[in-house]
Amino acid sequence: MGDPKRQRKKFDTPRFPWQMDTLEAELDLLGQYGLRNKREIWRHKTSLSKYRGIGRSLLGMSVEERSTQEEQLLKRLNRLGILPDEAALDDVLDLALEDILGRRLQTLVFQRGLAQSIQQARQLITHGHISINGRKVSSPSYMVLKDEEEKITYSPKSPLNNPEHPLTMSISVPAEEQAPTMEENRRE
Repeated sequence: MGDPKRQRKKFDTPRFPWQMDTLEAELDLLGQYGLRNKREIWRHKTSLSKYRGIGRSLLGMSVEERSTQEEQLLKRLNRLGILPDEAALDDVLDLALEDILGRRLQTLVFQRGLAQSIQQARQLITHGHISINGRKVSSPSYMVLKDEEEKITYSPKSPLNNPEHPLTMSISVPAEEQAPTMEENRRE
């Protein structure tokens, strides 16, 4: 009979999927962030629209009603590293898809210089070579919390943990020079 819980889609598809500018923008994001398919883009777009929808509904409330809910939303987005500490509710409405895609484990592994390309970062994660705080994570779309970001390393049992491994020897460029940060992406 199976699990009684009904499985639901975690994304909404585009309203007009065959518009040329939408297709080109999605294709650019697929290449830039090394995503497997467009469903990953749609899933993150859906989560972004939920955050922005909560922000819009909070702006419509009175100050007394929204104070605790606003604080919870801003704390959540701050914990994820999407918004800075001093962010306001208007900053939630200014979020872009790149802000969320920049917090994925795959993107951060590439930015930290643990992989030579964004596709190699995805491969290292799915093969179990990347860990966060000593715990192996095998999902490239894992949303890394701000305090976990510095704890991304090779897994202790991975052969890549050896500094004499050919892959780790070939990655000699520091992460700051190799990949642009979220702020640099926004400026462009």
